Amino acid sequence: MPSFSRFPTKTLCALGGITILGACSSTSSATTASEQQPLVEQAASSVKSFFSNGNQAQRAAKLLKKSHAVMVCPSISNMSLIFGGSSGRCTLLSRDARGSWSDPAFYTISSGTFGLQLGYQHSQLMLFITSKRGVQALLDHQFTFDANASASFTSFGGSAQSSHVSGGKHDIYALQQANGVFAGGALGGSKLSADSAANRAYYQQYVGPEDIVVNMRVNNPSADVLRRALMKAEKKAQ
Repeated sequence: MPSFSRFPTKTLCALGGITILGACSSTSSATTASEQQPLVEQAASSVKSFFSNGNQAQRAAKLLKKSHAVMVCPSISNMSLIFGGSSGRCTLLSRDARGSWSDPAFYTISSGTFGLQLGYQHSQLMLFITSKRGVQALLDHQFTFDANASASFTSFGGSAQSSHVSGGKHDIYALQQANGVFAGGALGGSKLSADSAANRAYYQQYVGPEDIVVNMRVNNPSADVLRRALMKAEKKAQ
């Protein structure tokens, strides 16, 4: 498992000590191209890790083979003491008709939970988007796991969870690797949001996720390290 030195900042808050904690974690958003590069390189390391980890690697290879897009979140922080939350930064890449991978679009992931929880955990998350409907769902302004009717979601790993859409083929599959111990839900209620500042900084112009991963209007050669990691992983899937 790769180690990471740069972790997102996070704030946990309780609204008057009642009901459910909202998405109170906040992720600092770097605003220059050079500040995005460590995330891209960490995502590349995560891809290599996912595809060299025994049984998980076999699952990942099968999913990658049929994926229209992937999202890699190399460092998600979970921390809780009665109230809990998580935050992290992610990269989304899609595949064109020729099989080439796009440059990455940047996202943030965050959640807030309430329950009898105690623990701390850093995890890596990889999403395999296996349908155009799933890609479109992530391109929307915000995607919430287990609460978004536009795409079905399921996760597997240490503790498999399914979305509100039961049975049949899912649009998005999640594979998670974690060090440490954490008592609580993995992704339920987590929200993915486009990181506009990071996208603008990395490509030196105002672009949205659709411009980057679908229309492929922009390119940053520094992202090749991540694209190459996916191409190598894809060869293992063949």
